[in-house]
Amino acid sequence: MAVSVLVAATAPAAATTPDPLAPYRSQEVSWGTCPFKQRSQPHPVQCARITVPRDWAAPSAGTDLQVAISRAAATGSRQGAILVNPGGPGGRGTSLAGALAGLEPTVNEHYDIIGMDPRGTGQEGGTDEGYVCRVPLGRLPADDDLDARDRSAESIALHQRTPRVLAEACQSDALAPFITTWQTAHDMDLIRSLLGDGKLNYLGFSYGTWLGAKYASLFPERAGRMVLDSSVNFEGRLQAAFEAFPKIDQRQFDRVYAPWLARRFPDQLGKTAGEVKAKWEKLRAFFKTKGIPPDDFDSVFVGNGSTRQWMTGALILTKGAAALDAAAATPPPAALRSDLDRASRAVFGRPADRLTADDVAADPPEPDYADVPGTRLAVACGDQPTRTASWYKLLSDLQGPAYPLFGWAYGLSEACGFWSDPPRQQLPTLSPAAAKNILVVQGEFDPQTGYEQAEAAARAAGIPMISVADSPFHGQYAVSGNSCVDDLVNGFFLGGKRPAATICPGVPLPGEHQVYPVPGPAGEPSRATSPAPRDARSSVRERLQDDISAVNRGR
Repeated sequence: MAVSVLVAATAPAAATTPDPLAPYRSQEVSWGTCPFKQRSQPHPVQCARITVPRDWAAPSAGTDLQVAISRAAATGSRQGAILVNPGGPGGRGTSLAGALAGLEPTVNEHYDIIGMDPRGTGQEGGTDEGYVCRVPLGRLPADDDLDARDRSAESIALHQRTPRVLAEACQSDALAPFITTWQTAHDMDLIRSLLGDGKLNYLGFSYGTWLGAKYASLFPERAGRMVLDSSVNFEGRLQAAFEAFPKIDQRQFDRVYAPWLARRFPDQLGKTAGEVKAKWEKLRAFFKTKGIPPDDFDSVFVGNGSTRQWMTGALILTKGAAALDAAAATPPPAALRSDLDRASRAVFGRPADRLTADDVAADPPEPDYADVPGTRLAVACGDQPTRTASWYKLLSDLQGPAYPLFGWAYGLSEACGFWSDPPRQQLPTLSPAAAKNILVVQGEFDPQTGYEQAEAAARAAGIPMISVADSPFHGQYAVSGNSCVDDLVNGFFLGGKRPAATICPGVPLPGEHQVYPVPGPAGEPSRATSPAPRDARSSVRERLQDDISAVNRGR
């Protein structure tokens, strides 16, 4: 009897305990004008900001955060929403929604395309810069001649100073522990709820594959159809994707980029890949005399995953060759002149025909360490336990001889080696139920996410993979002009059966009209190669692929 009285007395109090998540789930989404410029969009994209807890594990503690989202509303009968992410970590995705809606109108007919600027990234086009690491410049090395091939104790110490300062600057912000994939995945599930959808469909590029896979791992019953393009090994370690950069960059440079340079610029750079590599070494030394540190010169060819980056490298090499030998100052191929000019204006601020080696030396592409977006480091180093700086130095010793393009430098530049905060949450792997609605897409010679990493993840999770033979670029679906890939992915999103494992043929490289097959890990395509026409949307595709590649070049 006494027990019955006690239960009756306490039950009402328990029933009225407030739900700490109720304010977030009940908020109204106010769509309005986006702060960024909308280029080549078939219809305007709307934007909004939603409120999320700083810490989903303790929603009542700390100051709330704002996350910017965008919407390209379905133009026909709505079947749901597809959330898109460009990668990074730290890439803003609100403008991506409209660009993808314009490139794939048949998908946008039935789906809202939803973009997101993930927590910590602020708002694209707005005044909110997000989580920024204020780097004390006085602590950075003043040596302007850094070359990771120099293995002296002084050189190694100088190289390691920058990642140490970056890690300490980012970790000094109290927000750092809350900028993780675990937290962002919970933000994504709130977006799903606020849209009124039972399931969240998803398209993610690069790091966005990790984010999408971890959302599906955490919320398997709410994960809809998901496409993971240019994938990391989402069943393994995220940091391993960055550690593989030296291998996959060297492979792309040796097997694809140098042969392409030899075909397109034989008079300037050499008629074989071997001659091009020898000229590259001479130009590395030449630009060092012009004040460009060898590490900065090398970095131009690291993460070389888009047309613009290919053109930037070609410009630097050909202008340097012309300075070394006047006989090499021949006009570029006509088929590449417009691509080269666009890259020259975007990177160096002047037309390609007026660009010189002195101009390149006066304004080289190099990192700016004054204010560093912190999301890249907080996620990459905070999602899982990190290796130590000494481990990364050993990795540099091992990778340097095999992959000299970036192998010497990478292990000395990784800030995760100096990251001291342990992860607060553990990220699970995929369940079979979640994996059955996922499709992986991967280019064979992608220099930013390695083919073997995507293959290992797909095999471990039992997911079919669409491979793209001979492709050296980062980002395939919608942005590469590959009809084989686009047709398979569109069919999947629009309700068709998930495709079986397929090897799509690649598309011709810039300035070329045929594919030059290269032996690699993907194998032979399942169908014959054919030229990809430059359609009316080609420039939009290239610009978007450039953006996706650029946001994922940070190591």
